[in-house]
Amino acid sequence: MLNPEEEGERHFKLILSQTDKASLISILRDVPQPKEYSIRITENLKLFQELLASQKEDIETVCKGIAKLMVVDISLDRDQDNPQLIFESMNSTGRELSQADLIRNFILMGLGPELQTRLYESYWRPMELAFGQEAYTTHFDGFMRHYLTVKTGEIPKMGEVYDAFKKHVRSSSFANAGVESLVAELHTYAEHFCAMLLSTEEDSELNRAFHDLRELKVDVAYPLLLELYHDYQSQILSREELLKAVRTIESYVFRRAVCAIPTNSMNKTFANMGKTLKKDRYLESLEAAFLLLPSYRRFPKDDEFKRQFKIKDLYNFRSRSYWLRRLENHGCKERVHVDEYTIEHILPQCDNDPEKVPTEWREELGDEWENVWDTYRHTLGNLTLTGYNSEYSNHSFTQKCNMEGGFAQSPLRLNKNLGAVGTWNKDAIEGRAAHLAAQAVSVWQAPALDTELLAAYKPSSAITSSYTIEDHPQLASGSIRDLFDAFRKQVMALDPAVSEEILKLYVAYKAETNFVDVVPQAKRLRLSLNMPFPDIDDPKGLCRDVTGLGRWGNGDVKVSLSSFDELPYVLGLVRQSFEKQMGTGAGD
Repeated sequence: MLNPEEEGERHFKLILSQTDKASLISILRDVPQPKEYSIRITENLKLFQELLASQKEDIETVCKGIAKLMVVDISLDRDQDNPQLIFESMNSTGRELSQADLIRNFILMGLGPELQTRLYESYWRPMELAFGQEAYTTHFDGFMRHYLTVKTGEIPKMGEVYDAFKKHVRSSSFANAGVESLVAELHTYAEHFCAMLLSTEEDSELNRAFHDLRELKVDVAYPLLLELYHDYQSQILSREELLKAVRTIESYVFRRAVCAIPTNSMNKTFANMGKTLKKDRYLESLEAAFLLLPSYRRFPKDDEFKRQFKIKDLYNFRSRSYWLRRLENHGCKERVHVDEYTIEHILPQCDNDPEKVPTEWREELGDEWENVWDTYRHTLGNLTLTGYNSEYSNHSFTQKCNMEGGFAQSPLRLNKNLGAVGTWNKDAIEGRAAHLAAQAVSVWQAPALDTELLAAYKPSSAITSSYTIEDHPQLASGSIRDLFDAFRKQVMALDPAVSEEILKLYVAYKAETNFVDVVPQAKRLRLSLNMPFPDIDDPKGLCRDVTGLGRWGNGDVKVSLSSFDELPYVLGLVRQSFEKQMGTGAGD
């Protein structure tokens, strides 16, 4: 490991980069580790020490194994060899490299030593430090995916981020602007990402908003957040507008979770939303974009949110500490640290066993006590916070209110007025739930734009085509027309977002774009489903792959519909195409 004939860095036969280098040299010199030591180097050393200690009786075999290690030294001709391709090839048979490692080497490898060192020390190394050793490994690949989504409008698969990055670089302005411009932009967006994800934001109110959003674990929002934060730093978006935008995103995500709306569509929602924003009316256009989201992507309105919030099982909800904290602290400068409290069932949960419900509770709940207990125990009206969970136990409501530290003495806002309630039964639980749900509408606010202003943001729904059904003679009358009418009715019923456009050669059904096109023929309807053929689930084998073949309509999947008996099955195929486009399919 050492070369006694050399000094300085040449004294060490293996040199790593930055933090790793300092830790390795400390080990080789047998001196204490630096303050910012390498976690991976020290963990590796500990592992080998433990392995060697376990092999004390067979150390000779270990030494023979070490003697078989080989060092490979490859020399390249800068004018003829591509170091990045060789690097990728050599690593393809070993442990898979992270996307971050591949991207870093793609950017820096092949540059002159001075430029490579300057770019690494000025931009890449600060990124590594900003993320931290553990977070760099955990989050950097995700950051690059979000960055590429912002820049390209397309969401690369996690394992294909490197390929998407190469494609982006080669097709963008960076091909002419130079590598330093690229690395500088990455560094800038990485700082944005760390401010939001790793709490490096210095503005306390913004930092709190980012923290609240992180608790909802909605990584798919980061492409939009990166764009918003970048425009905030560029002074296109004000601080107040950014804060309101983040809170709007939080409300959108939480309301949908409460209303049990499938989350699959949100990746496309956030990836594409930036395209709709008008930077001269930034916040207004963002709020309009949220309010105009259709169906699966909708922003739940107040009535739907309150209704679901009151009846949802919020105890087994993954964000239960989050919603209790937000309700307790909303609009309050003296914030309560919810981690210091536990969640209390006012009407006790009794290990979810009705046989364990005490007699006094059965009497308080009335004749329908078991149904009330089973329906309401985990819902909004029955849950609160306390520091006296063990003392409360399964005691009666009166005892919980009046005991030392009981509800009547609680300083928590969630427990306000509980001491004034005489009986804890169905009516009391529903009353408290209604009160808290009304507060929740203010905590998780929906955007509010007047109807006339919102209408100005609506895309035109007018069909520009001058064709009608009568322009398709195959649909003039008869059994095919009846079949078409039945098909048409059920496709339009899939979702309010579906529209019909009659064209010269086919009839198109659209959500965001065409998801099925119908070509009327004399004895059948020929359908084009707008999705990749490998993605279609077709156990009957009715579909045909028309990828790369000339045809009318859009899509790589062709299927025929010739009878009413086939209609339910074919509609199932059509639904797959629709859900694929809306981002709600199980495989998305």
